[in-house]
Amino acid sequence: MIIVRALGPVEVSVNGGKAPAALLWSKHLGLLVYLARSPKRARTREHLVGLLWTDKPEHDARHSLNEAVRQWRKAIGIGGLESDAAQVRLLPGAVELDTDTLETLVAARDYARAASLVQGEFLEGFSVPGASEFDTWLAAERDHWRRRSVEVLERRADQLLAMGDVGAANETIRRARVLDWRPEVAVRTAMRGLALAGNRAGALALFGAFARRLKEELGAEPDAETHALAERVRRERTWRLPAAPAAAASHGLGGAGGPLVGRAAELEALVDSWAACRAESRATVIVIEGDPGAGKTRLAEELAARARLDGAVVAAVRAVEADRGEPWSGVLGMARGGLLEAPGAAGAPPPMLGQLRGSQPLEAPSRALSELLSAIADEQPVMVLVDDVHWLDRESLLALGAAARDLTRSPVFCVLTVTRQASCPELDELRARLGRQLAGTSVSLQAFGDDAVRELARRALPSYGSEQLDRLTRRVLADSAGIPLLVTALLDAVSAGLDLRDGGKAWPETDRTLNDTLPGELPDNVVGAIRVNYRRLSANAQLALRVVAVLGGRVSAATLHRASGVGGDALAQALDELEWQHWLTAESRGYAFVAPIVGAVIDRDMAMEGERQRIRDAGVNVVRQQEDP
Repeated sequence: MIIVRALGPVEVSVNGGKAPAALLWSKHLGLLVYLARSPKRARTREHLVGLLWTDKPEHDARHSLNEAVRQWRKAIGIGGLESDAAQVRLLPGAVELDTDTLETLVAARDYARAASLVQGEFLEGFSVPGASEFDTWLAAERDHWRRRSVEVLERRADQLLAMGDVGAANETIRRARVLDWRPEVAVRTAMRGLALAGNRAGALALFGAFARRLKEELGAEPDAETHALAERVRRERTWRLPAAPAAAASHGLGGAGGPLVGRAAELEALVDSWAACRAESRATVIVIEGDPGAGKTRLAEELAARARLDGAVVAAVRAVEADRGEPWSGVLGMARGGLLEAPGAAGAPPPMLGQLRGSQPLEAPSRALSELLSAIADEQPVMVLVDDVHWLDRESLLALGAAARDLTRSPVFCVLTVTRQASCPELDELRARLGRQLAGTSVSLQAFGDDAVRELARRALPSYGSEQLDRLTRRVLADSAGIPLLVTALLDAVSAGLDLRDGGKAWPETDRTLNDTLPGELPDNVVGAIRVNYRRLSANAQLALRVVAVLGGRVSAATLHRASGVGGDALAQALDELEWQHWLTAESRGYAFVAPIVGAVIDRDMAMEGERQRIRDAGVNVVRQQEDP
């Protein structure tokens, strides 16, 4: 069998071995590829002579064709190539082109293997001197396969983005744009990839360069969809990196720019659900459950980032334990966490908007939430993200379920994160309706296994060899129980110089949970990892972290300002630093720790008793001032 790799510099193998030099002569090779790409893999002799040998007299041209056919019949075998006085034909199974393989893989939606076949232009660098008709055909083939290759690479990049492998997606779409810079779907994928990697400036720079080139070379402008994506990227919140701890930005507790490892299947399933919600205009509820530190919030944030780039309104709130005793606090938090500012909100009935804004008494907050979501969804999709939904007040959780039930024909996507085994009857009732009365599903996050920890270790410590990575993987798994937050913290600390010496008892202890050992019985390695990463923060970020740790729960910016003595841009920079590096999570009502275990260690080890008292006093004073008439 002859195998031809045509998508890139041409390669030919004969029965698994190297092709003889005579077969690689330009006209001989051109003849084979042309026949393999012809209808029914057959052409008349006159056609082939006119295609490749017009530079010779007719007698010599026919002799050259006969010689080429003889060489290929010798290589393929008697049953592979037929010729007579009228035509030349390749028989089935004689020649395999990678272009045919690519189409088979695309039909099976195997874009990973299809993309691996694309190594460049069709017959890159190949030409047949003196054969202008062949060159015309070759130019048309190159144009066809260039478009097809870009399409395959773009679809693969989309898959990789859906799986959370942003780095691989960006490299894949870069290959597509090397082949052809013009397709705007590839430009948009490249912009999304850069934005999801945290490189908002790079995404906007790419758009600007594309727009200029399009204007200069084709006299055209980017289409409306590309302009809209650029505007969405431009509006995304900018994280202001403090000058002093710049090096810390790439080493925090699994910062937003870091790789999402070990959650590819879960993220891809959520992205598919989000796409179906938009395409079918149906309300969908997603529940993400897992143990503390399992990465529920990170996974939800990855999904929310994609929703914003898709043009959705995203309202995110994080519930804390105190919310359970405040009826309708969740509804008000959702409304004021992004819904009331959405362009379509003006379409809701004014009395309902007044209730949610606080200008009118709360009389029908559940109906007000449904009316607001409906009005917004009439103009653009909506995503509502509630982190730690088990702490949401009962009334708000019931209202959210009612909205999902009432808006079955609206693109409203509710993402709820919950700690495994949390007691919440209202949430259990909502989950029981998923897949029956409500579209949606549950995603359960498990602890990381060997493969995920090893991949994170490889990325954190690229200089480590295979044996070192294996040893580090075993140790980190033993000390972290595969809890993603602690795995990341340990690896960040090791990359910064923490020494994981052997010794001490196994952790967690048999038949005991992580919470059973908090905080005093946490292993020294884990506490050390948190301390190392803490000390790499800026001074203002450290101070803000201590304030939140001492006060506990959710702490407002006003309380942080009073208790820390830091305000203005300095406080904003510190909070952005902590949020970016996933120490804290923020929503309209304040800041709280992403993982309570980290707050427990900070409170215990990083705050002096006198400082604790001053912080508590300042927090109480702020509350009293807010309560005074």
